[in-house]
Amino acid sequence: MALIPIYWWNKEVHNFRISQDKFSKQPWAQGVILLVSVVVAMLLANLPFTKHLYHAFLETQLSAHILSPDGTIDWVFPRDMTVEKFINDILMVIFFFTVGLEIKREVVCGELSSFKKAILPIIAAFGGVVAPALIFTLVNHGTLAGGGWGIPTATDIAFAVGILSILGDKVPVSLKVFLTALAIADDLIAILVVAIFYGGSINLLLLGIALAVIAFVFLMKRLGEKRMAFYFVPAVVVWFLFYYSGIHATMSGVVLAFLIPMDARYNKAKFHRRARIVWTNLTEAEALAPDQFPNGPERHFLRRLSNLARKSIPPSYRLEHALNPWVNFLIMPIFALANAGVEITDPSYFNVFSYDATLGGVGMGVFLGLLLGKPLGITLASWVAIKCKVGEMPAKATWPMLFAVACLGGIGFTMSIFVDTLSFAGPDVPAEVTAHLRDAGKIAVLMGSLCAGILGSLLISLVHKVEAKKAA
Repeated sequence: MALIPIYWWNKEVHNFRISQDKFSKQPWAQGVILLVSVVVAMLLANLPFTKHLYHAFLETQLSAHILSPDGTIDWVFPRDMTVEKFINDILMVIFFFTVGLEIKREVVCGELSSFKKAILPIIAAFGGVVAPALIFTLVNHGTLAGGGWGIPTATDIAFAVGILSILGDKVPVSLKVFLTALAIADDLIAILVVAIFYGGSINLLLLGIALAVIAFVFLMKRLGEKRMAFYFVPAVVVWFLFYYSGIHATMSGVVLAFLIPMDARYNKAKFHRRARIVWTNLTEAEALAPDQFPNGPERHFLRRLSNLARKSIPPSYRLEHALNPWVNFLIMPIFALANAGVEITDPSYFNVFSYDATLGGVGMGVFLGLLLGKPLGITLASWVAIKCKVGEMPAKATWPMLFAVACLGGIGFTMSIFVDTLSFAGPDVPAEVTAHLRDAGKIAVLMGSLCAGILGSLLISLVHKVEAKKAA
């Protein structure tokens, strides 16, 4: 009788694991987790009994102090490292690494692998970056908020693709591919924006050493090295050098992602040749104990077969596949918990159209950039490319539907919040002013992304209904 509750408990755990696995494979799952993380972060930052603990935890120092034997030298490593900086400068390196792997895969063998496939999404992505940046600059030119022009230029692929999956067949497959490719190109542009415009003062000596290490890794790759262990140590060294050189540390993840080999250790012919030998040995081993599977020898050959299969998959793809669940369901929620928690000390944060002659209107620039700039920029750039016969209209797509899908490009969230955390700081800007502008920017990102998602969903449903009636 004691076994019955254990059986039912194991059955429930098994069913929970199956449900958990099904949930994690849904295209909208990451968006749901991120949304929950945002809500939790806002509650933690504003509830009276949690807000002090929340901010104190994020500001906890993680740097190690190493004293010389005589106590005269105090070496701090890493410099100024807090919990928040650990999340933004170390954990986000892994996020940018996976983004780099995804961009590389799409460029080599995906939606950006040929001129015909890539040109329209790339042009549209540029339009979707330039238009919101111009809107933000027009609103905030000459004010302390002017440096935040990069905030509304990014598209969050997780939320955008998640909404498209919920809308189902209302959107042509070609436009889903278009938006996905556009978001990938958008990520690459956002990475360049962060690297060029949002770093600190550059230490040329450390940057030169970092470039030398990168050149060594490139040479190692060209010589055919495909074992991941040989790429790990240089990755840590490059992160360290970037962190201290003034280049934002997350860029080390992108650079190294492009250096990870895309070729497997075993090609097709070598895989088939070795697989036939292992398979022959496996079938011969079956005769040793036909009633037992796998027997001892069979386990050995199955491990060899598994190892053979692993080495026949490109390292870049293996890493991307292994890291994606950790990035999507751990690192990104942690990032949201640490960065979306804005303490609402000023009700004007929610008035995105407020403007101050000195501080500017960061909320207005971000909100209008995401809600209007992104769809207008994407659509106008696509229209110019198609009219000039540089690109082709996606199959079965119409201009109203393309504009409706482009509205989803205004869901900035992850990259927008990340750029916001890097903006507004300067030698002449007081720390409290920087904090105020960043908090207002984060609220505007959340509100703009929410409105862009709602507007895009409503327009897609409306356009689909109108086009369905015309077709009938």
